[in-house]
Amino acid sequence: MSEELDLDLDRLSSTERSALETYSSVTGQEPAEAIALLRRSQWNVQIAIAKFFDGEGPDPVEEAREALQSPPPRPARRTQNLMTDDLTEQLAPAARSAADPAPRVNTQPESQPAFRPPFILALLFTPFNLVYRLLYNSFRLFGTLFPFLPRLFNTTANPALQAARRNTTGRRPLGPKDTAARFIREFDEEYGSHSIPFLENGYNMALEKSHRDLKYLLIVLLAPEHDDTSGWVRDTLLAPEVAEFINDPQNNLLVWGGSVQDSEAYQVANSLKCTKFPFAAVVVHTPNVSSTAMSVVGRIAGTTSPSEFTSKLRTITSTNQEPLERIRATRAEQQASRSLREEQDSAYERSLAIDRERARQRREAEAAREREEQEAADRQAAEEKKQRDLEQWKQWRAQSLGTEPGTDVKEAVRVSVRLPSGERIMRRFAPEADIEELYAVVECYEVLQDESRPTDVKEPEGFTHEYGFRLVSPMPRAVYAVQEGGAIREKIGRGGNLLVEPIQDEEEEDEDGEEEEVKEEGTEVSS
Repeated sequence: MSEELDLDLDRLSSTERSALETYSSVTGQEPAEAIALLRRSQWNVQIAIAKFFDGEGPDPVEEAREALQSPPPRPARRTQNLMTDDLTEQLAPAARSAADPAPRVNTQPESQPAFRPPFILALLFTPFNLVYRLLYNSFRLFGTLFPFLPRLFNTTANPALQAARRNTTGRRPLGPKDTAARFIREFDEEYGSHSIPFLENGYNMALEKSHRDLKYLLIVLLAPEHDDTSGWVRDTLLAPEVAEFINDPQNNLLVWGGSVQDSEAYQVANSLKCTKFPFAAVVVHTPNVSSTAMSVVGRIAGTTSPSEFTSKLRTITSTNQEPLERIRATRAEQQASRSLREEQDSAYERSLAIDRERARQRREAEAAREREEQEAADRQAAEEKKQRDLEQWKQWRAQSLGTEPGTDVKEAVRVSVRLPSGERIMRRFAPEADIEELYAVVECYEVLQDESRPTDVKEPEGFTHEYGFRLVSPMPRAVYAVQEGGAIREKIGRGGNLLVEPIQDEEEEDEDGEEEEVKEEGTEVSS
């Protein structure tokens, strides 16, 4: 297997070897697997790294786009040029360091609580914990007195032991957001008030915010145990010149800080290949690499003066400003198009709502008109039926009236009734006849005048007749209501002159009188 791997490495060109070294330094994958993945990715390092961390299959569209942007790999068989190869090997690390892919780290989820042992176990292991802390602090003091021993231990120790050493700082592991808040709190307690706007979220969220807002992300990694950390922070990072440059909105800078005593910042330091503290790096979106790439475009390691630190930041930001301006212009154009489309959609929705409202009003008006027409037709039909029933009732009641008594009946009552039309009805009634018969004669007067009227008419079913008039005596005024009943002889006497007063007309006059009174009252109140 090793011979085959050596054979494959010998067949690689210098460009392919450079891509393999960059990919292996970021992912730590075995060369055999790395070569296979790089070949599937057309030796494009960015695509291969994205496939490795995302665990996704190959994207033909993205690979085609990246293949057009990147030069094709050089063939394995070529003419050897030692001077060119040496120059390429010397310039490759510098080129790679100029725009290395920004790494992502695996952090503790926010929803995952920190492990807390049961109270009984914590109480039982308290003596061992105290002894461990005492020995650990003693060895730390010993390492401070003899600095070469920790470095010697780090170079000779097992990698597993080095990984275990990360969690021996005694700091409780927290989620990314809580870790950032703890770093800011400790920074404020150590260095007092300042104007550095540290992001209060994890490293991965800071990368997402930098990519979303198209801003530079300044990563500041501190080692509290380092001798130069405190002086660099006070003299350089918190200097007015640096703070003014960071807070200038035109520079588009976001700041994320961390202490290597925390697991997340420790992983970031290893991923960014931090070799000297204090350490700062600048990460920004690089659209010329891919649509989602975040790259490390600058590193500032060790102690620097405020002017030197500001100058390096200015150089880094100005060098990478043009691609960001293009992306901002593209996004602004897309946002303008989206806003215009939303305004058009909103105007269309408003117009559609107005049309719907008008259609609803037309439907309601049409329904109201149809309802009124139907009600008018129903009223007319009811009125026509009422008139038919009234005519039928008059025919029926006329044939049921008794005959007029002759002149030989001494006790007969002679009544003269004056109709509203001016005509008079002269009729004799039997003394025991009811007052209702007098009303019926007046109601059926026109029918009684027709001698050819039918005599076999039946009473209409479901019809209740009500007289629309009343009979009154003018002087003295007396009303002979049909509801009171009684014989004609008892009510009127041997004879009388009566008038017909329509009840409906009086009701209308009463209503008109009430309306006039209400209007007069309203006029008085307003005056």
